[in-house]
Amino acid sequence: MSTASTSNNVTVITHPLVQHKLTLMRKKDASTNSFRRLLGELSTLMAYEVTRDMPLQDVQIETPLETMTGKMIDGKKLVLVSILRAGNGFLDGMLNVVPGARVGHIGLYRDPATLQPVEYYFKMPSEMDERDIIVVDPMLATGNSAAACVDRLKKLNPRSIKFVCLLAAPEGIATLQKAHPDVPIFTAAIDRELNDHGYILPGLGDAGDRIFGTK
Repeated sequence: MSTASTSNNVTVITHPLVQHKLTLMRKKDASTNSFRRLLGELSTLMAYEVTRDMPLQDVQIETPLETMTGKMIDGKKLVLVSILRAGNGFLDGMLNVVPGARVGHIGLYRDPATLQPVEYYFKMPSEMDERDIIVVDPMLATGNSAAACVDRLKKLNPRSIKFVCLLAAPEGIATLQKAHPDVPIFTAAIDRELNDHGYILPGLGDAGDRIFGTK
């Protein structure tokens, strides 16, 4: 049975464990502790699908019995980029799968009047032109922050960029795809729509507040 569905460069990860944990996270009475734990577990499961097509290289190793050629991912070529602050909730789970990855951070806040992103922090590893990037942010809502993040990252000429989120709104997908049709999107669910304040419906509330226990 397939655990993902891909259409128009958008992959919805349908694995039963992903969907089960997402439903638990959506519940309004989920505690900060359980929300954070579930997000870590879910991001680990999603990382399996997101890294499915990563290139492998041949490596000579010694088993207890003989020398052989095995396959390995070059973790030093991968960069996980967190859109602060909620993206940090994704990092630990992803790093469980690819512990050799480097980590970059970009800080963007949404102007409440215009809903447009404003950058306040940017820190990346060196030699980004040799690297594959996975951008992580729990929510793809308006898509403005995601598009601005990819704009910034493309100036570093990376080898590839993927965008991973927990939930996506159709409006956010349309915005990111219009700006960057070459960037694949991975998500656990595509929800119905955005409300007047730019929140995903039915959604799960403000992911950052729920991860960190803030209001």
